[in-house]
Amino acid sequence: MGRTLENKKEIVADLKETLSESTLALVIDYQGLTVSEITDLRRRLRPSGTVCKVTKNTLMGIAIKGDDKWQPLSELLNGSSAFLLVKDDFSSAIKAYQEFQKVTKKTELRGGVLEGRLLKEPDVKILGDLPSKEQLIAQIAGAINALATKIAVGINEVPGSLARALKAVADQEQSGGSTETAVVEDSSTESTAEADSSTEAAAE
Repeated sequence: MGRTLENKKEIVADLKETLSESTLALVIDYQGLTVSEITDLRRRLRPSGTVCKVTKNTLMGIAIKGDDKWQPLSELLNGSSAFLLVKDDFSSAIKAYQEFQKVTKKTELRGGVLEGRLLKEPDVKILGDLPSKEQLIAQIAGAINALATKIAVGINEVPGSLARALKAVADQEQSGGSTETAVVEDSSTESTAEADSSTEAAAE
């Protein structure tokens, strides 16, 4: 039974919505895949947030019409097409597909589209060689932890440096205070001596 017009409109609307949430679209020729194999492919892609859409080229053509970001897909719309719509984790999605392709020995990658640019199979392979989202997060976390450790070490050094600085000031003040005391004592002694001399002179 053919699809009704209403049903086709729903499919196109769904494709448009999924494309709006995607940054990369890959097109594969899925001819020869069984239902269970397509289900397996979708399962493998799920952790990367990638959606696999099996639909007619004409419906995808309608979905991308007037959308410059996805218009290059029109060059890949031929034969039995399945569309892998990737949100952001390019590497994990591509690796998942490559593993599936390796196991099944089926499907062929026609190419893809990224930010309005048509990608050939070698371009897609380069994207697959990039670190995955998890690897990037781990690398960033490692860098942050390393920076935090350096900051912590620096902070731990501050009390010691501050203590040494305070001690130096205290020693200086203590030294200065002793000198002033000595001066006061000397002045008192001189005053006492002068007073004694005055008393003796008056007595004479």
